[in-house]
Amino acid sequence: MLAVECTICLLEQSGLFNAGRGANRQLDGVQRMDAAIMEGTHLEAGAVASIEGIAHPITAARQVMEETDHVLLVGPFAGRFARHFKLDRHRSTGRPRRLSYDRILARRIRSTTERHGTVGAVALDRFGTVAAGASTGGIDSMLPGRVGDRAFMGCGVYADNQGGAVSVTGMGEGIIRLVVAKSICDHLGMGKNPAVAARQVLRVLVSRIRGSAGALVLSPNGRFAIRHVTPHMAAGWWNGSGQPTVRGQFP
Repeated sequence: MLAVECTICLLEQSGLFNAGRGANRQLDGVQRMDAAIMEGTHLEAGAVASIEGIAHPITAARQVMEETDHVLLVGPFAGRFARHFKLDRHRSTGRPRRLSYDRILARRIRSTTERHGTVGAVALDRFGTVAAGASTGGIDSMLPGRVGDRAFMGCGVYADNQGGAVSVTGMGEGIIRLVVAKSICDHLGMGKNPAVAARQVLRVLVSRIRGSAGALVLSPNGRFAIRHVTPHMAAGWWNGSGQPTVRGQFP
């Protein structure tokens, strides 16, 4: 699980992705971020949603998992929780837009693409424990307060040693409606390999609701797959030796 958190922290810190410092802004100009993390032994999980001003939402999610009896904290109180544990702050360079809610609604533009990718990771340790995590700034043209799939266990993130670990990225509304991460894990638990499990669930996402997503899928025996139904998905893997493999498209 530490590998998942550290990897996502690096991506949040870079500002190159739609997470952490590089997070999208909602229609009122504010960065509100979601993140989640889960481990597969005891199904422990933590998440934050609509958190502001925190450099590493994934670390706040892990604190929720380890320091509370809860799974999800949201909004200003998620931020207060993170500040209590002295997590790194991030001061946004933009300014909130002083708009009435009617004007915010009028500005809404339906968008089916993200300007840069959200981030996620899955990992397997030497003891056979899987973990998954994800962090996001949401989609373009979000209404203030919108929460995507990453904050909901089973939607954007799921990990279970009896199935595997899954981290999903894409249009969150569709991912939530089909509970994509848990669905892929269920397929793994039935004995399907990661490539087949991901392909079958993503195919349903497209055929039923014209959804768009990609998934990192890892089984407890070390088999993995990276699959997407989008034109591109920047992703990579590392087995602990040599150089990581990174590509922008996967079959």
